[in-house]
Amino acid sequence: MPVSSVKVSAKYQIAVPQIARKTLNIQKGDRLLVDVQDGVIILIPQPKRYAAYLQGLHSEIWQGVDIETYLHGERDAWTNSASG
Repeated sequence: MPVSSVKVSAKYQIAVPQIARKTLNIQKGDRLLVDVQDGVIILIPQPKRYAAYLQGLHSEIWQGVDIETYLHGERDAWTNSASG
């Protein structure tokens, strides 16, 4: 995406450039998260539903892991630590 320039208004407001709005499907009324990292401002569209946004995140970690075995192990660890 080409670099765009925006001007900060007297009320410290900026307009999101059209190329960014179209690329990220930003609509009127949407909210953006603002993050500052190493002197850089990062604007991220705020998910409307965090659960749907995070669904499947880092799923590669669980590849090859039997979930039932994992859960039973965790439950056993909690049960054993509470009784000891």
